[in-house]
Amino acid sequence: MTEQATGVALVPEVALDRGSPVPLYFQVATRLQEQIERGELPVGGRLENEVELADRLGVSRPTMRKAIGYLVERGMLVRRRGVGTQIVHPKVRRPVELTSLYDDLSKTGRQPRTEVRSLEVGPATDAVAEALGAPGGMDVTWIERIRYAGDEPLAIMHNAVPLDVLRLRAEDLERRGLYELLRAAGYVPRVANQVVGAKAATAVEARLLGESRGAPMLTMSRTAWDEGGRAIEYGAHVYRASRYSFELTLAC
Repeated sequence: MTEQATGVALVPEVALDRGSPVPLYFQVATRLQEQIERGELPVGGRLENEVELADRLGVSRPTMRKAIGYLVERGMLVRRRGVGTQIVHPKVRRPVELTSLYDDLSKTGRQPRTEVRSLEVGPATDAVAEALGAPGGMDVTWIERIRYAGDEPLAIMHNAVPLDVLRLRAEDLERRGLYELLRAAGYVPRVANQVVGAKAATAVEARLLGESRGAPMLTMSRTAWDEGGRAIEYGAHVYRASRYSFELTLAC
């Protein structure tokens, strides 16, 4: 990738499969998204205008416009009057599979950092005990954390871990991910029940995540079991929709 003196980021050539059933606009948008996430197209840079970009990539102008519109809707590009199409901060895309956010950020080089806001041991609430399939009043470690990618807050994370599964310390959670700690203790997450939803940010959530009150948030609750069928953790998390998305691959 090169960048002109005017601040226009030149998009590297992209390979398109014109015989594929995948629409060309989606192929172009996907390649641009990958280049933004890898840093090949820098945040703050501007794309070439649609006509030049369409000619250089060998697609029609309507195809190019649709690809750019798709990335605008996903929050990766923004159209500014008098400026052009500008690259903004890429979202964290997380595959919907049995991994932790810490693991996913590490794999993509996003430098995960954790702030442990609270860590308390006590009896599980009825709702948490039900999620874990455990008797009411069972002792758990209840954790509240903020997960960062570098210096940017992404999520507020609440987890409950049975005390007889793992005794957690704040300093360990600041250095390592919860699933990494569970695996090291011999409790490998094998299956989970997960529910993804959405909500508006409360005043506290907005302050902690650097959003405005009422901003859209993604939610995820999950109970994970090990290979022996034992419930080893329950989580209820809130993510910034402006910086985060869940990704699913579907097949029939």
